[in-house]
Amino acid sequence: MKKLCLLWLCLALGSGLHAQHTFSLGDSTFLLDGKDFQMISGEMHYTRIPREAWRQRLHMARAMGLNTIGTYVFWNVHEPEKGKFDFTGNNDIAAFVRMAKEEGLYVVLRPSPYVCAEWEFGGYPYWLQNEKGLVVRSQESKYVKEYAAYLKAVGRQLQPLLVTHGGNILMVQIENEYGSYGHDSVYLAMNRDLFRRAGFDGILFTCDPAGALPDGHLRGLMPAVNGSETPEHIKSLVRKYHDGKGPFYVAEWYPAWFDWWGAAHHRVNAAFYAGKLDTLLGAGISVNMYMFHGGTTRGFMNGANYSDESPYEPQISSYDYDAPLDEAGNATEKFRIFRAVIEKHLPAGTSLPPVPAAKPVISIPPMELKTFATLGQLVSAPVSSGQPLTFEQLHQPYGFVLYRTTVQGGAGLLKIPGLRDYAVIMANGRTIATLDRRHAEDSIQLELPQGTVQLDILVENLGRINFGPYLLKNEKGIVGNVYFQGRALRHWQQFQLPFNNVPTSARGRATGDQPVLKKATFTLTQTGDTYLDMRNWGKGIAWINGHNLGRYWQVGPQQTLYVPAAWLKKGSNEVVVFELLKPGNTTLEGIDHAILDVLKK
Repeated sequence: MKKLCLLWLCLALGSGLHAQHTFSLGDSTFLLDGKDFQMISGEMHYTRIPREAWRQRLHMARAMGLNTIGTYVFWNVHEPEKGKFDFTGNNDIAAFVRMAKEEGLYVVLRPSPYVCAEWEFGGYPYWLQNEKGLVVRSQESKYVKEYAAYLKAVGRQLQPLLVTHGGNILMVQIENEYGSYGHDSVYLAMNRDLFRRAGFDGILFTCDPAGALPDGHLRGLMPAVNGSETPEHIKSLVRKYHDGKGPFYVAEWYPAWFDWWGAAHHRVNAAFYAGKLDTLLGAGISVNMYMFHGGTTRGFMNGANYSDESPYEPQISSYDYDAPLDEAGNATEKFRIFRAVIEKHLPAGTSLPPVPAAKPVISIPPMELKTFATLGQLVSAPVSSGQPLTFEQLHQPYGFVLYRTTVQGGAGLLKIPGLRDYAVIMANGRTIATLDRRHAEDSIQLELPQGTVQLDILVENLGRINFGPYLLKNEKGIVGNVYFQGRALRHWQQFQLPFNNVPTSARGRATGDQPVLKKATFTLTQTGDTYLDMRNWGKGIAWINGHNLGRYWQVGPQQTLYVPAAWLKKGSNEVVVFELLKPGNTTLEGIDHAILDVLKK
C-alpha cells in the first residue's frame, strides 16, 4: 500500500509542467505533446525585478491567465567585463527559468544578444567598443568571436532547461528585430549556426515588425510578427515567409509603452486593447504582451533613443510601462480587464487562481539627510591626459567622470561638442552652469573669475543608445576637445566615479557649492514597499541599504523611486543620495504610492 501511494504521488508530481514534454510547429498552431497549444504569454525581465520578488511576479502571471513568460537575456549583465561571466544573484537566469516551471509557466527565451529593451547599449557590454574594428550586428570577426563566447556561456546555463532536455523553455529567438536594422541574410544564418553550436537544439525563431519582416526573417525559421493586431494580416505575412504555414505568433504585442525624461508618462486605454486581445486570441493567434510586468531599470542600465530626426532621449528608471502588473508587482485595472478576456479563451472547465491582494505598503516619515561628502571629497587619484578621455578609454562602464583642468579667467564661450551626456560645470569648486544633451546643449557663455581658475566638468553617462544606427557611436564622457575662448583646453585630469557601490569614506574638507553625497538612517517597526519622494530634489541617484534604486530627475515624469520591501529591514536602515543640483536639500520621506506622471521644467 505504501509503495502504491508513493507511485501515485510520483505520477501526480510528474503531471503538468513536471512531465517531459514535446513541442513542435504545426501547420497553424503550436503543438505541445502533439496537441494544439496557444501561447498566452507576458514579457518580464529577471534583471528588472529583485530576485526576492521573482516568485510573486510569476505567481501573478498565472493569476492573470498566462501560461508562458517571455524574457530577454542581457549580455552586459552577464559579461560586464571581457571574459568575466556572472550568472549569480539577480543575474541567475537559470534559477528564474526553473522558478517559472515551479509556478506552472513555460518560457520563451530571447538571448538575441541585441535586445533593445530600453536597456543600456541594447544589452551589449560597453567594452565591445574598446575592441578596435569591432562592429556589432555584423559578420565582423571580432564581434562574432565575442558573440560566440557569450552564447556558449548562456548555453551552458540554459541548455538543460530547454524543452528538448526536459525543461520548460519552449523556443529561442535569434537576433532581435534585425529587419529594422539591416538586411544581411548571411549574418542571420550565422546567428542560427551560433545558437546551434551553443546547444540550443530546439525551435529557433525570428521576430520583426510587419514592415521589417522581409529583411529580418531567415528562411526555414518561424517568423514572429511584432506589434501587429489584425489576425488576417498576421496570418498572411507568416504564411508568405514560412512555406504557407503557421504557427502565428505576435512576439511583442504592445498594450502599453515606456517613458523618457522630460516627456509625458504614457497611459494606454485598457478597454481598447482588451478588444484587440480578444480578437487575437479568438483567431487562435499566440501572443506575448510587451510588457506584462516592466519592473525597474535600476542602477545605470537604462538606455536611450536617438536619431537624426529626434533628440537624445534617455529613458527613466521606472519601467512601469503602464503594464498590467505595476512597477511594484500589484494588479492594475488593466490586469483585471485582460484577465477577463483570457478567461473567455481558456479550455472548458479550466479556472484561474484568485488574484492576490495588493502587497503591503508603508510610509517613512520625513528624515534629515546630512552631507557625507562633497564631490571634491569623493575623488581619488586621477588619470592624466593631454585631451579628455572617454569612459571607454578609462575602462569605466557607467556613472560619472570628473574632468579637471585650469584656465585663465575672464569671459568666454565654453564649448563641448562631444558631450555625452549631462555636465555640471564648476569654477574653483562652485557650480556655475549645466549642459544637457537632450536639448543639444554643447556650449555656454561663462564669466570666470580673473586669474588661474580650476575648471571642473562633471559628466554623467545618461545611458547608451539602444536602438538604431547610432549603436556604433556610443562612447560616453567627453568625446574630443573642450574649447574656451576658441582655444582647445589641454592638460586634463580625469577622476572616476563609477559608483559601483555606495561610497563609504570621504577625503579632505568639504568645499563649495557643488554636488554632494548625503545620507540618513531611519528605523522601521514593519517593512513594506515604499516610494522615495524626490519631488523637491534636483537630479541624482539614491541607494537604500546599499541597493542602487536608479536615477531621479526633477524634470519628470518620474518623481518617486520604488523601494522593494525585500530591501528594507526592521530596525535601522540607511538611505544615501548623490545630489547634483540642490546640495542644500536635507529632507526626504517615503510615501505609499508612485508618482510617475509629473513634468517640471
